[in-house]
Amino acid sequence: MNLKKICAAALAATMMAGVVGCSSSKPATTEDKELTATIKVWSPQEDQSKDSGNWLQKQCDAFNKAHPKWKLTFDYGVCSEADAGKVVSQDPSAAADVYMYANDQLGQLIDAKAIAQFGGETLEEIKKTNSSTMLKSVTSNGKVYGIPFTANTYFMYYDKSAFTDDEVKSLDKMIAKHTVAFPISNAWNLPSFFYANGGKMYGDGTDASKGIDFGGEKGYQVTQYLINLVNNKNFVDDAGGKGLSGLRSGTVKAMFSGSWDYDSVKKALGKNFACAKLPTITINGQEKQLRAFAGSKALAVNPNSKHQEVAVALAKYLGGSKAQEDHYTMRSIIPCNTELLKKDSISKDPLITAQNDTINETSVLQPTITEMSNFWGPAETFGKALAGKQVNANNYKEKTDAFVKGINGK
Repeated sequence: MNLKKICAAALAATMMAGVVGCSSSKPATTEDKELTATIKVWSPQEDQSKDSGNWLQKQCDAFNKAHPKWKLTFDYGVCSEADAGKVVSQDPSAAADVYMYANDQLGQLIDAKAIAQFGGETLEEIKKTNSSTMLKSVTSNGKVYGIPFTANTYFMYYDKSAFTDDEVKSLDKMIAKHTVAFPISNAWNLPSFFYANGGKMYGDGTDASKGIDFGGEKGYQVTQYLINLVNNKNFVDDAGGKGLSGLRSGTVKAMFSGSWDYDSVKKALGKNFACAKLPTITINGQEKQLRAFAGSKALAVNPNSKHQEVAVALAKYLGGSKAQEDHYTMRSIIPCNTELLKKDSISKDPLITAQNDTINETSVLQPTITEMSNFWGPAETFGKALAGKQVNANNYKEKTDAFVKGINGK
């Protein structure tokens, strides 16, 4: 039996388990069978916007040209990576053949049987072209469920005329000098402070039995630090775009966000634009490193797709080197393909340096297990209470205890 027949048999045998991606190493254009189909593809609106260069449509057109025996029509739908877990899981059978998702929703998608596991040649390619962090971000119980196309984290943007190179290493030095915006009320950003003081989530991020360890004395110390932070006249809770509007007006000199705000921040700061990995904070006289959640945004294949071979090939194309490079050129979406990152035009970009330095030096891989669903609501409530100064020196222990109880689903 030749390789193509072996893989076809393996694909049929494993499809019920949602394993896709076994194929011959020969070019698809010579191996494809005649096929006419409509393929449903979901992405954020920005990827389909004329103002952003119609990235998705252009990639799908190029994919069509690369597969002349496939007569494909694409049915485009709008679904952000952040909403994919909720939207796709509602009715996987009606969802897109290929969609994008933020890796923190992986557990939800697996539970809903809405995401396919990659295997064979596709899996080998994913391993070959991604860092260990990116690979881990789409892995659950040793199985890989996505093709990463960008890292997902946040770092620091700042006005380089306002701070020295030494000052931007310490949040406390910065805020002593100028106004800094940080989204303390955002549940995605808040954990950075607890991680800095030794907190952990689910052990290494995968052991639900260990829960979230943000409490005790080390947790109280973080809450005290945050109370002092929000009471500082130079602090702004970056909610509702306050950080970016402050950069534009000059009332804010630094903010924390990701690559999605690059164009707006660059326009606001002009020649004074700069960005860097996360700074340290000082707790009980000791410098502690803030650590951002690191994850990825990835391409997924729906195991309910009637055209698995096409869906896998399309996901590989949309997550491939050329598509990532176009994503970067059109929308400043930072690529994660390891070979692409070696190109001078990309490796020397300060935006990419800031994001990669954060991922490599000042981050922790965001947990993707289902228990994370218990975290977001209580964390947002606690963050908003901090920002609203409802947590204070008189009740910080009580409030911290309630927060920790809530995020552990108790």
